[in-house]
Amino acid sequence: MYSLSDFDFDLPQELIAQLPLPQRSASRLLHVDGDQLMDRAFADIVDLLTPGDLLVFNNTRVLKARFFGVKETGGKVEVLVERVLDNRTVHAQVRASKSPQAGGRIRLADAFDVTVGERAGEFYTLMFPSDVFDLIEAHGRLPLPPYIEHAADEFDEQRYQTVYAKEPGAVAAPTAGLHFDQALLDSLRDRGVRFAFVTLHVGAGTFQPVRTENLAEHKMHSEWYTIPAETVDAVRATKAAGRHVVAVGTTSMRALESASQSGALQAGSADTALFITPGYAFKTVDRLVTNFHLPKSTLLMLVSAFAGYERIRAAYAHAIARRYRFFSYGDAMLLTKI
Repeated sequence: MYSLSDFDFDLPQELIAQLPLPQRSASRLLHVDGDQLMDRAFADIVDLLTPGDLLVFNNTRVLKARFFGVKETGGKVEVLVERVLDNRTVHAQVRASKSPQAGGRIRLADAFDVTVGERAGEFYTLMFPSDVFDLIEAHGRLPLPPYIEHAADEFDEQRYQTVYAKEPGAVAAPTAGLHFDQALLDSLRDRGVRFAFVTLHVGAGTFQPVRTENLAEHKMHSEWYTIPAETVDAVRATKAAGRHVVAVGTTSMRALESASQSGALQAGSADTALFITPGYAFKTVDRLVTNFHLPKSTLLMLVSAFAGYERIRAAYAHAIARRYRFFSYGDAMLLTKI
């Protein structure tokens, strides 16, 4: 049985990528094949997949979900929209010297007022005066991860989205997808690799470390996902042909596995709080494209469950020694299920 300290590692600060590379597909790819670790370019993924393999992408789009504002009392407030509930209501993290009270108002971006509703666990319910998505797009700021030290600029607004982002609702990017540019997608399609899409709106909880040594005591953050019927059909056809279902990122993985708990992938939408740790029996995904993850994070536990704890430890040690770039704007791995 693993505990939290088993997923800790020392990472030199300078290996945390602060900026994306000028070209998306120019990042490095660590190919983990059994006990072999092979240093490649990300564009080599074209040759590492087989015609008929299915890449499953998460087509969520990152919202400009961060706001700065003031309460009626004049106190400064920082708001991070966590989830859009409907076109006028959200759940949000609110940072302030004193907690806002239900019924109070907060002026955001010196542009509009929201009304504070009831608490929902760690989040506040906020009511917007008009369409949430319009106001977020017009007045919000892109919420870069906490380990990226600069404020988001126009370059980030383009590069912290996948080229296939479509469905607005995430507060963090599905970062494995950031390596794919249109030229690479065209090359994969020409090779005979097939594409399918899921939507999982990534929440801010993806950056939260696990804080309990006993992993069974950890409460997983919940995220909303949807699996289209055409994706289910594509997965079934891929399996029937003896080819691989390749999840692009841990978010695609969680959506697919969450919708496979009956034993076979099912279409539909739901919330998931699936916490994947070593010992989990994967039901749908055969291979995984993923970035390098934070120490003590649920995502590090997920990839350890998928590829094997010792293999991931060896892969991370290799990546640090070879100066790979880590986290959201960093390099990637290609893993195969043990």
